[in-house]
Amino acid sequence: MPYFITEDGCRLFYETHGFEPAKPVVVFLNGTMQSTLYWKAQCVALNERFRIITYDGRAQGQSELGKTELSLERHEADLKGLLEHLSIEKAHLVGLSHGAKVALAYAAGKTERVDRLVLCSVSASMTCRAKLFVKSWLQILKHAGLETMLWASLPVVFGEGFLEKKERILSPIIKAAIKRNNKDALVAHLAALTDYPPLSQITGHFGVPTLVITGAQDPFVTEQGAEQLAFLCDGRHEHLNGVGHCIPSEAPELFNEILLEFLGGA
Repeated sequence: MPYFITEDGCRLFYETHGFEPAKPVVVFLNGTMQSTLYWKAQCVALNERFRIITYDGRAQGQSELGKTELSLERHEADLKGLLEHLSIEKAHLVGLSHGAKVALAYAAGKTERVDRLVLCSVSASMTCRAKLFVKSWLQILKHAGLETMLWASLPVVFGEGFLEKKERILSPIIKAAIKRNNKDALVAHLAALTDYPPLSQITGHFGVPTLVITGAQDPFVTEQGAEQLAFLCDGRHEHLNGVGHCIPSEAPELFNEILLEFLGGA
C-alpha cells in the first residue's frame, strides 16, 4: 500500500487511479470520519477522463495521527507535500466538509496550482448549531466511546431519504465506520476542528473557478451561508433537494453528473 511520509514524519495513505500523464488530475479530500473508500463511485465515474488521487488526511483512515498538533494549516501543508511527492503541478480539488476546508485553504494560497475547486457541504462560516454538533460529538466520543458517537452522528450527517433507504443496514454501516476510525485520532481531529477560522476569513476573489454544493437536509450548512461562500469565491452555488451532508454517497449519480459537467469532462 502506498504511503507518503510528511516533512514531520507522519505516514499518509493514498491511492491513485487511471494515472496516465495526458489526463488532468482530480484530488478528492475526505470529510470527518471518512476514508478513501468514500470516493469509490466517483473513481469509477471519472477514471477514464482523469487521473485521480484519494488520500486519508492525517488522523483519518489508514493514515497516522502524527506528533504535530492538528490544524487547518497542517492539513494544507500535507496536501502540498503529497502533490509535490507525486509531481503534480496543477489539479482539480474536490472536498467534502472538512476536506472542502482543506481544499479551499490550499487554493487560497496557491491559486496557480489549482484548476477548479468543488466545495461540498460547507459555508462561509459555521453556525452555532454546527459548532454544537462538533462539540457534542467530542464529548460523546470521550465519555461514551466511538460506537455511541457514530450512532449519534447518523441523523446529522445523512438526509431522511438515505436513512430510510439504508435503515436495515445501518448497523453494518456503523461497524464499517468503527474499523476505519480511531478514537484518539478522531478526538484530536474534532478538537482541532473547533479552532478552525471561518472560511470567509481565508477565501477571497482569487480567480479559481469554484462550485459550492449543498444539501437541503444538511443541518450543518445554511443555504445563505453557502451562497455567501460562493460569492466570496466568485463561484456558483447548487443547492440540492432531498439530500443531507454526505451528498456524494447520498446522491452519487447526480453528484457525478454535476462534477463532470463542472470539471469539463462530460
